[in-house]
Amino acid sequence: MSKIKVLVVDDSLTMRGLISAALKSDPEIEVVGTAADPIEARAAIKELNPDVLTLDVEMPNMNGLEFLEKIMRLRPMPVVMVSTLTAAGTDVTLAALEIGAVDAVAKPAVASADAFQELIGKVKTAARSRVRARADMPASAAAPTAYRPAANHVLAIGSSTGGVEALLTVLSGFPADCPATVITQHMPATFTSSFAARLDRVCAPKVAEAVDGAPLQQGHIYLAPGGAAHLEVTSGMTPRCRLVASEPVNGHRPSVDVLFESVARLGRPMTGVILTGMGRDGAKGLMAMRDAGARTLGQDEATSVVYGMPRAAFQLGAVERQLPLHRLSPAILELCAHSGARSIA
Repeated sequence: MSKIKVLVVDDSLTMRGLISAALKSDPEIEVVGTAADPIEARAAIKELNPDVLTLDVEMPNMNGLEFLEKIMRLRPMPVVMVSTLTAAGTDVTLAALEIGAVDAVAKPAVASADAFQELIGKVKTAARSRVRARADMPASAAAPTAYRPAANHVLAIGSSTGGVEALLTVLSGFPADCPATVITQHMPATFTSSFAARLDRVCAPKVAEAVDGAPLQQGHIYLAPGGAAHLEVTSGMTPRCRLVASEPVNGHRPSVDVLFESVARLGRPMTGVILTGMGRDGAKGLMAMRDAGARTLGQDEATSVVYGMPRAAFQLGAVERQLPLHRLSPAILELCAHSGARSIA
């Protein structure tokens, strides 16, 4: 089995050494080169043809975001951002993920190779991801013109790696009176508040981090906070968000399975959607929803950055129909419309 070839790009010689040492500690990874700025990196990419790029944000000659945009336009490849500016849920992190970075990690406060162990897993995931030129991404299909919201419908969405772009694409096609929507996106606690604010700025519905006890309302989207708790939905006359502090499930907290399984118990019209992501989280929960009468959709392989979670759910029989990312928004709205479930075109 060939090793994953990684190019490390950072303006600090010390940091390049630390990142390289951490990655070299894994027998599946080969650091084929390093670069101090985008000019060096561009030449190294042509010469070394790496599988994955780790990229700093603050660099001379051209900042990392500008370089990332050029990469995604001219030579799409998996990129993991590594920078002090990618900590604390900053807009820089979200901008990088929107542009096309597969994932992001923060430089540690105390520099050591051990502090970059998280990066090893992210590089391996990135190497298995599908990255496309931004020009190749079709615009979202138009929403149904006859959409009328069903007041008691609950929509649950789960996503992971690649989910920032996927959720922005899906949710930006929602009208202001969208169904009450709950989302679990695998994301560190420092990122989810900024991501919810970003979604709220670009989407017609109201988007916010879920708060314990908040009633589910039409026209509102609730994003699970990262890190400390799972998001569930309680049953009753008015379903409510519930944040449950418990152990990770499938290695994640919040977990998509936990959310989906709670929605399956609501006993009301519901739709479940599983988007791009590594692993199997959400497959069993989506199956529980379908068994309980939900309509279910999954992102297809061609448009998933990582076709792991959608594949697992599809193979389990939990996904009723797979669709490309740009067609999911109108299909979701059709299933959540007042007239009830229809066929999916």
